[in-house]
Formats: sequence, C-alpha cells, structure tokens
Amino acid sequence: MSVSLYDVGIIGGGPAGSTMASYLAQAGLSCVVLEAEHFPRSHVGESLVPATTPVLAEIGALEKVEKAGFPRKYGAAWTAAVDDSIPRMGFQGLHRGFRLADIRFSERDQPDVHQDHTYHVDRARFDELLLDHASELGAVVRQGARVQRVDLEGDIKRLTYRTGGTGGVEETVRARMVVDASGRGTLLGRQLKLKESDPVFDQYAVHTWFEDLDRQAVSGTEDRADYIFIHFLPLSDTWVWQIPITDTITSIGVVTQKSRFKEAAANDLEAFFWDSIDSRPELGRALRAARRVRPFKSEGDYSYAVRELCGDGWLLIGDAARYVDPIFSSGVSVALNSARMAARDIIAAHAAGDFTRQRFAAYEGKLRKAVHNWYEFISIYYRLNILFTAFVQDPRYRGDVLKMLQGDVYDAEEPAALGKMREVLREVEADPHHLWHRHLGQLRATAPATGA
Repeated sequence: MSVSLYDVGIIGGGPAGSTMASYLAQAGLSCVVLEAEHFPRSHVGESLVPATTPVLAEIGALEKVEKAGFPRKYGAAWTAAVDDSIPRMGFQGLHRGFRLADIRFSERDQPDVHQDHTYHVDRARFDELLLDHASELGAVVRQGARVQRVDLEGDIKRLTYRTGGTGGVEETVRARMVVDASGRGTLLGRQLKLKESDPVFDQYAVHTWFEDLDRQAVSGTEDRADYIFIHFLPLSDTWVWQIPITDTITSIGVVTQKSRFKEAAANDLEAFFWDSIDSRPELGRALRAARRVRPFKSEGDYSYAVRELCGDGWLLIGDAARYVDPIFSSGVSVALNSARMAARDIIAAHAAGDFTRQRFAAYEGKLRKAVHNWYEFISIYYRLNILFTAFVQDPRYRGDVLKMLQGDVYDAEEPAALGKMREVLREVEADPHHLWHRHLGQLRATAPATGA
C-alpha cells in the first residue's frame, strides 16, 4: 500500500475535476486526480455555453480547445410543430409564430467573453484534453483509480481507491482537502447520505450519433446549421436535442419523463427513439436519410440535490454537487464555474492553513443561488412548453433570456425575465379558459428541491 500526502485530493477527472486541478496546479498546490476510467471515454453532454470561455482562458486551455477543431457554436434554436393559430397575447417579435425561435450569442456582450462563439464538443476528446492539460500544469493524474471510500476524520483525509478492477489492488493517498468531482456518481453525497432525488424532474434520455444528417435542411438556413437545436415534440414534456459533433456527425437525443420512458423504452430503446422522433415527421425523415454510427444509449436519474456542498476539509463541485436537466447545456458550465469559484476558496484556505467549513460557505451560497436560477428557468420553461419561444423572441425579454442561455448566472441575481415568465405562467395556469392554457406542459415545479 502506497501512501502519499497532497494538498488536495480530487475524485474524478471530468471537466470539473480537471479544471479544479488546473487552477490548483497553477497556484502551486500539490494535487492528485483519481479518475475511475481510462480516457478517452465517451460521455453525453456535448454542447457548451459561453460561460465556459473565461474559465478555459484562465486555466490556459482555450487555445487548445480552439485548435482542436471542435465545431463552433454561435447560437441556439427551438422548433415546434404548431400552426399559426396560437394567439400572440400582446407578445412582440413573433414573426415566425411559435414554430421557430433562435438566438445568437453575439447579440449580448458577456463579461470576460471575447469571442462570438463557444463549442460543440466530442466529450471523449474534450475531457481528455482538459485532463492532459491539468497534468501538464503539474497535477498528478491517476487513471483507472476508482475511489472506494474517503475517511474525512482529522486534519488529514484518506482516499482509498482500487486499480485493476474488482480484483485489483487497493491503494491510499492522503490529502489536507478532498474535492468530490465524481459527477452523477456523487461519491461523497452517497457516502454521507446527502443526496436527494428531485421531487419534480425525473428525466431519461435515449441518444445516439448520426452521420450525414442534412442539418441545413432541418434548420431551414445555412446560418443556423451549426446551432444547437431543441425540437419540441407533440408529446408531454418530451424534446429532442440536435448537436453537431463534427462536420458530418450529429448527436441526437430524446429526453422524456421517467414514467413514459419506463412504459415505452425499457425493453426497446430503438423503438422508443423512433416512435418519439416520428411524432415530428419532418425530423424523422431527415434522420432516416442519415446513417446511425453509435448504439442507442440511455441516461437516467438526471436531477437531484445534495443537502450540503462542503464541510471541514471537503467540498463538492460540478454534477457531484447538483444536476437539474440537460435542456440548456448547463452541465459543463456548472462544472467549470463551480471549480473556478471553489478553487479560489481552496487556494485562500491553503494560504491560511485553515480548511474548515466556514472557509467554503461563500462558495456554497454562490453556487446554490446560481443553480437556483437554472432550476427556476428550467422549471418555468417546461411548464410554458412551446410558449417559451415568445420570451425568446420578444425584445422586452430577449436580453435577459439570452443572459441565462449564455450561462451568465453566477452573479447571484435573479434575471428580471424570470419574474415576468413566472407571472405569465401563473396567469395562464389560474384560468382554464385562457387561450394559452391548453399549450402548457404537464411538468410542474412548485418549489425547488432541498439544496437547490
């Protein structure tokens, strides 16, 4: 058994863990990253938002990401199979009705973002790039090192991990501070019994990759062909993502509620996928003309909260801290920005020689407020359903909505558009005869989960 002592032990080498390691290594702290898998490894969640750009720049990885040749992402679009009979109800800018809405990130200046695009990424390549970058900066990276348990007692923490699979060897490292970046596995959240399933969001996704999808035909114009597209389906609380991975490969995923998934998809992912896609015939035709190049995969248990995000000598970042829903590509943004915020506090704690909980209380509060904004936005979005596009297009609210879609939610202030969206939603919900009432989604989120 080998025992080494580091300033910080990081569980997980995904975007949150590797970003944390890069910040710490830049600051001269010793850190070890214990990653259960061997990179490259495939991972869902392939579209970034502009809020990741300042973080990538600060750790010195932005130039590498740009040189990697990932498709540039200039904006986002939403489509729905509806006619023009839905009343505008005083909303402005709905020149295309509710059928299509789009935004371009460059419409709004974002602090510390000096380019008009972010990226769609093959997560196998992107995650490996970030982990290699952390290693180059001086972080110790151990792949194939699956953490089994963490002893948090005392000033020095012990992380026990296994290499070589089930029959492999157990080893231990010691650290003054432990950062859980284990993703949806939430290692410390489970060990400390802090993880709670979300009472409202219970999403499942079935996804795959297609080659030679005619994205220009689907988008209706060449200018939007490389946007992320969200296609509303005429099925309760069900939608499709369309994300360019390369010039010719596109990621397609169907997201729905667990109840519908269990009824229809448990035994036949392919049939569920095509039954869902074919509810939008034009989308079904376009995908059938392309070639599927990956097996169908499912992802579940998307949304959960964790009651505490930090303690004496430990804290949680990224998906290990909270995950709501993939709808606005917030996962990698929360991973990178939570690592950015937490790293500052860890570096200060190291300088003070004090890793007690109060050192990280500000981080916990700021992250909770930011994720609360995401939660509220996503909750209202699902209930408004296709009516959400009215807010995207109306110039009175477009800037605020764009701010959230850029991932610019870490200033802890609730965007004003959320209040207006909430007000409109309450009005429509309260009146069964309202002309918008029948278009509401079924998912209701009356209050955030514990720890939101």
